[in-house]
Amino acid sequence: MTIRVLTVVQDIDTDLRHGLGGRGAPSAARRLRRLLAAQAVVLAGLDGTVAVAGPDPDPDELAALLAQTYENGTPAHRPPWSAVPLIVAGELSGALAVREGAEAELAAVGTLVSRSLDHAALRRARGRIAQAELRTLRAQISPHFLHNALSVIGARIRTDPARARTLLNDFADYLRYSFSAQGDYATVADELQAIQTYLELQRARFDDRMELSVRMAPEILPVAIPFLVIQPIVENAVRHGLEPKPGPGSISVSGFGEGPLCVIEIEDDGVGMEPEFAQAILAGSGGRAVVSPDTGRASVGLANVDQRLRTVYGPEYGLVIETARGGGTKVVIRVPRFMRGVVAN
Repeated sequence: MTIRVLTVVQDIDTDLRHGLGGRGAPSAARRLRRLLAAQAVVLAGLDGTVAVAGPDPDPDELAALLAQTYENGTPAHRPPWSAVPLIVAGELSGALAVREGAEAELAAVGTLVSRSLDHAALRRARGRIAQAELRTLRAQISPHFLHNALSVIGARIRTDPARARTLLNDFADYLRYSFSAQGDYATVADELQAIQTYLELQRARFDDRMELSVRMAPEILPVAIPFLVIQPIVENAVRHGLEPKPGPGSISVSGFGEGPLCVIEIEDDGVGMEPEFAQAILAGSGGRAVVSPDTGRASVGLANVDQRLRTVYGPEYGLVIETARGGGTKVVIRVPRFMRGVVAN
């Protein structure tokens, strides 16, 4: 019996993942009717009925019941109907009304529905935060890089026109991907292609003195990850690791499966940084740049990426930075390989 109830509650949580106004509300109402053995169940929002399971209620009876429930924010009873308020994020957002149901269980079930709606509101808020942070990250696409890429292409037009054409196509592909109108997620394969384009442009700028290594295990290529997660870290490696370093340098991007996780590592042999500075970067909020006290350079998007990962997957999935002054930098991303409800575009 307990397992059955838990299963029904989980299904109701899924039905209400988009809130009372979502398409799953009628299904949730039907499940609630069966769970409470009621003649009829009504899910109502503050602006009216959302879903009904069972015979349609008398509009006047229902209106009087909901008015009583909303007025005090407490359970109401007007035979043959009973109702409990639905509280989301501490505020009244609707009501669950039952006709001739298991009244003794109504309050507990109403709490479960409120919790499901609370989770849905939290997921929507997280989605809005992630979208805002993605817009911020796009705005941070380095003008420094754009200027240098165009300068490199311009310098090769006369000396190596074939290479210039290739680089110009790479540059167009890079911009198309970075500013595309696709959703919040991309596959590792998509991100990998964008990274390779970016690194080819940077390698031309370094007169091919940059050694590149990109290795991704085939099993993680279809994994969905937040859009523009890897590229800002690679850009950070170039700007803050290799640019200040005299002579050649190298960057490696690798990815592999580790049980249920997808692990992506970006490593450079550049100038590195103090571990305390790396901690300060990740302590930043919402992509705010942190300026190095040694070089005066600002981090590019690391705090933004870290915050987006924590918002999407939870606090345990932020970035890990391994670094030391003069010892290069490794940034590690760990995300679930399978995430329910996430599909890359």
